[in-house]
Amino acid sequence: MRDHDRDLAGLTYVYPVLSRRAGGVSVGINLNPNNACNWHCAYCQVPDLVRGKAPVIDLQRLEAELRGFLQDLVHGDWLRRFAPEGARAIRDIAFSGNGEPTSAEEFPQAVELVLRLRDEFGLGRPGGRNAPGGDAAGDGVPVRLITNGSLMAQARVQDGVRRLGEAGGEVWFKVDGGTPAAIERINGVHLAPDVVARHLARCAELCATWVQTCMFRWDGAAPSDAEIGAYLDVLRRAGIDRLQGVLLYGIARPSMQPEAARLSPLAPEALKAIGERIKKEGLTVRVSP
Repeated sequence: MRDHDRDLAGLTYVYPVLSRRAGGVSVGINLNPNNACNWHCAYCQVPDLVRGKAPVIDLQRLEAELRGFLQDLVHGDWLRRFAPEGARAIRDIAFSGNGEPTSAEEFPQAVELVLRLRDEFGLGRPGGRNAPGGDAAGDGVPVRLITNGSLMAQARVQDGVRRLGEAGGEVWFKVDGGTPAAIERINGVHLAPDVVARHLARCAELCATWVQTCMFRWDGAAPSDAEIGAYLDVLRRAGIDRLQGVLLYGIARPSMQPEAARLSPLAPEALKAIGERIKKEGLTVRVSP
């Protein structure tokens, strides 16, 4: 089977991601089954991506799907049937899907629902902060939100993130550029870096927050020193001491967007060099070429 098969379970909101690198299964929560997002990231792997927000979420269906899938994972034979030896563990439950999850009006209710079912199936843990990709065995299964952070000024989004933080969860907050031009080119939105920094700071106040960054070549050119400097300035303005660290990614799979032909991966050595520059700011960095 493919490592990332969102149709494996045949459900609307819940999908498994089998990661051999992480050594287990991530239970994905997709609040954007309409493939709608308020951003248009050039590297996005969602086919038929459209501009928009999440549809109305059927919370009863979400609960039924998640309960059924967790039942099969925890008490059934799903892991034995689909996961290879060494990957038969639940690594996390993640709000990540085919668009921006916080654009769902029901986002805070969905967070409560997921936390409740996690605990009901004995997958919870005492409060604390997990390292991404860490061994959840004995430490419970963390709940994560993967977000572009653009809606962090909204009270309902803050409510959901706050609840996630209270439950020992974490946020992976997307920051790919540090200038208006880079943000527009990479993420397809008009957004001031100061706003990104403000949203990131607020998110980190409410919940343990990692910055998630994708870097690559555009038309053959790697990010310039000035562009990397502007990116680092966003993190400084948000508050280095507030952040858990940076998850620095390269392009591992092809984009499904019209810009795909303009993108190419950085060499692993180049990505690691950028990671070393980020580390000099005092941040923990995890690099995935």
